[in-house]
This record gives sequence, C-alpha cells and structure tokens, in this order.
Amino acid sequence: MDRRSFLKTSALGGTAAAATTLAAPAYAQGNRTLTMVTSVPDGFAVFDDAAVHFAELVNAGTGGALTIDKKPAGSLVGAFEVFDAVSAGQADIYHSADYYFGGQHPGFYFFTAVPFGATAQELATWYYHGGGAELHDELGQIFGLKSFLAGNTGAQPGGWFRKEINSADDLQGLKFRMPGLGGKALGLTGASVQNVPGGEIYQALSSGAIDGAEWIGPFADERLGLQEVCEFYYTGGMHEPGSALTASFNRDVWDSLSPEHQSIVDSAAAATHQWSLTQSHANNGAALDRLVAGGTKVMQFPNDVWDALAVGAKEALDEFMGDELYARIRASFDASVASSSAWIRQSDQAFTDQRTRING
Repeated sequence: MDRRSFLKTSALGGTAAAATTLAAPAYAQGNRTLTMVTSVPDGFAVFDDAAVHFAELVNAGTGGALTIDKKPAGSLVGAFEVFDAVSAGQADIYHSADYYFGGQHPGFYFFTAVPFGATAQELATWYYHGGGAELHDELGQIFGLKSFLAGNTGAQPGGWFRKEINSADDLQGLKFRMPGLGGKALGLTGASVQNVPGGEIYQALSSGAIDGAEWIGPFADERLGLQEVCEFYYTGGMHEPGSALTASFNRDVWDSLSPEHQSIVDSAAAATHQWSLTQSHANNGAALDRLVAGGTKVMQFPNDVWDALAVGAKEALDEFMGDELYARIRASFDASVASSSAWIRQSDQAFTDQRTRING
C-alpha cells in the first residue's frame, strides 16, 4: 500500500481532504517552525505533558533552529484525524497513541499497547533492542511517516464504572470507552465498546452516553475529573500494561532535516519516553490516595472477568494474522516479551515479592 492509495481508502474518510486548509510549514530568519497536531486538549496530564516535553527538548536541542508549534486536538484537526493530516503532508508531526490508527493498519496497535501484552519495560526492550523500532519504521513508510516512541503512561487501570463488576455477566451490554485491541477484546465479552476522544470522556460519562471509561491512571484521571462521575475504580487492567505515545513526522519533512537535527529529534523522543513514564510513576500513588480520600472505591476484577477478557484478547489478536506485516510485528513482539519477561520473573519479580513479604 502506498500513501496515495491509503488516502483514497482511509477509514476516517474525507479528513485528509479537510486537512488541506492547514498552513504550510513556516520559515523565519533561517529557522524553521514545524506544526505538531495532537490528540488531546492542552493541559491533559501525562499525554499532553509528553507532547510539551518533546517539543521543548527539540527546541532547546537545536538552539531554536527547529521550533515545534503544538496544536491541541480540535484546533486544526480532530483528535483522531492527526494521522491523516501528517500522512497527507498538511501538518508536519503528530503526537498521539498509535493504536488509534489500527484501522489504517493493525500493526499500529503494537506501538501503543495490546491486551495482556508488554509492560513499559518490556515494550522499550522490544522497541530499542528487539527490532521494534525498525518495524515501526517499515510500517510508517507505507503512510509516508517517520515515527518514534515519545512517551509512556505505564500500566493503565481497568477503568471507571458506575456500578460494581461482580462477574463477567455484568459486562453484557455495558457501554464502555476503551480504544485499541483491548477495546476489541472487551467487546467480545458482550460489552458495547466506544472509542471516545480523551477530551470528550467526561462529558460522555456525565450525559450517560457511556457507563464507564478507562483513561490513563490516577494522576491523569483525577485531573480529568472522572471521580466526579463514577464511584468505582478498577485499578488492575489487561488492555494497556505499558502504553507508548508516538511522535510521527511526515516523511518528506523528516528527510528534509539535517542529520544533526534528526539525531536531536531521535534523542528527544527517547528521553521523552522515559520522562513520561517516570512522571506517571511519580504522581499516581499520591493521586490514588486523594481519590480514595474523596470517596472513590478501589476495586479489582474477579477472576472470571479476567478469564473472559483473556479469551477475547486472543480472538482480537488473532483476527489480523492474515496480514503479513502484522504477523511479523506480532511474532517479533511476542518473542521479545517472552524472553525479557522470563528474566524479569527470575529477577525483578522475585525481589519485589520478597520485599513485599518482608516489608509489608
């Protein structure tokens, strides 16, 4: 598939044409301004913070020769339209979660998160040392993109619910916001799954359009105010055990950058991935304490819910195995995770289990 045929067959239909109203890249006094469209509003914890941090690192690292002008969701294009805008060359960069674009190619799911997949550590291991980055690049070339991991939320909770989930039967007909293959897995249990943009979750819950939603984690969820509209918070989740965010450049824009600037961008993205993950870890514990103090009930799913979700996850992951590139990405991902997780069980997990036993 080439970029031209993609634009004709895009599942977002018409957004690439609409994006032609965007301004071309700006040049001033020998410096260059690149437009970066994002999938969340300004100020969204973790997600927008990562976009801001990445832009600041690039701006500083190039001494102002490259300035990234961040545009929040809805200011130029919608949250889920950023892919088309950059692929079509009407914006320079997007910062988003690539699983939003699994409809363009299912391989993109692996570059955010897949159900019962990689933790943040395991994902980074695959990406930087197991061939993941090279596969991301191969996939991006189909759509005229050059992509980098540029943020990670860490493990995401199962989400917010208006009612308790006491068994898998309680998932039947549940209207729930969950994107990606995790959402597909949940839908296969009988839930009615919707992919609501982050900036619209609170309103959808308030209006009753959905019965529950997952977002990022206590720090980001608290800032979004989800505790105001849902009582029950399930902190264990299968859908996103370590979710990456992505900065993707239009390929022609990327190729026009000097090797020095390309190296700075590469380093800024990797630094943002680590910074974002530690930001989540640094803030989630205190945020959860505040949520509990405010009346949020922290819950865990019963085993039959986990079992039902596991069945759904396998079916969701197997659906696209007829696609050669998807199959190669999955095989590479699975092999890396199996190898790194085997060592983690023998080292990190053994240690943390004993630390918990000794220290409580």
